[in-house]
Amino acid sequence: MTCPHHTEGIVRDEKAQLDFSRDMSYGDYLQLDTILSAQHPLSPAHDEMLFIVQHQTSELWMKLMLHELHAAIRHLANDELNPAFKMLARVSKIMEQLVHAWDVLATMTPPEYSALRPYLAQSSGFQSHQYRCIEFAMGNKNAAMLKPHAHHPERLATVQAAYAAPSLYDEALRLLARRGLKVPASHQQRDWTQPYEANDEVEQAWLQVYRDPKAHWDLYQLGEELADLEDAFRLWRFRHVTTVERVIGFKRGTGGTGGVSYLRKMLDVVLFPEIWRLRTQL
Repeated sequence: MTCPHHTEGIVRDEKAQLDFSRDMSYGDYLQLDTILSAQHPLSPAHDEMLFIVQHQTSELWMKLMLHELHAAIRHLANDELNPAFKMLARVSKIMEQLVHAWDVLATMTPPEYSALRPYLAQSSGFQSHQYRCIEFAMGNKNAAMLKPHAHHPERLATVQAAYAAPSLYDEALRLLARRGLKVPASHQQRDWTQPYEANDEVEQAWLQVYRDPKAHWDLYQLGEELADLEDAFRLWRFRHVTTVERVIGFKRGTGGTGGVSYLRKMLDVVLFPEIWRLRTQL
């Protein structure tokens, strides 16, 4: 066991700064007073703090994810693949953090959740505008998903911008076309608000990349970065389903969805279809 006086000596020897009356401290820089005062349980249930912190930290990770995704999309549009690769790899790692966050929430038992659920009213993660922007940036466009944000003009404008913009995969395909691969015109310029539909010609373009990686090394790496990202996203969705089923069974979600039944449907959504389909042809 370390003696307290010994610890004080170490701090003195290291000349650590201890007076922050005039300088910015760690808490100042991170605005911890604001962040740590943002948890306001509405119920007397002990476990509501877990529920709040779980979702608040997930929103912070999603903020970083959007920061990286938007930058990666810009870099792809400018033919700058190396920085885009770094950002996409980081997004995949963020998804891993979000996957493991479900492990903590899964420690909440059905009786514990039932004690706080009435206090949630109609609020639900289904209404997260950041998550909706992530879905749109990944290509899963759905006009109905704008409606939960209509009451908040600033959030609505953010979600609408993501809805109308080319997705990550749209920019990847336009990059392939600029490199001389045969991507149909319908997939180079289209109504970006429409959900992406798989295309045989696009699959053939990706197959050309995968059959000769040395000639298309950066595009080959892009394909694998996209596969990594969707792989991580699928794991997140799966853990979401299993956690919800573990905690509430097959009750309807607080936001009005079918809960587990709705989440299971989302498991079937494929974001980058040709990246997965081409593997059968190789």
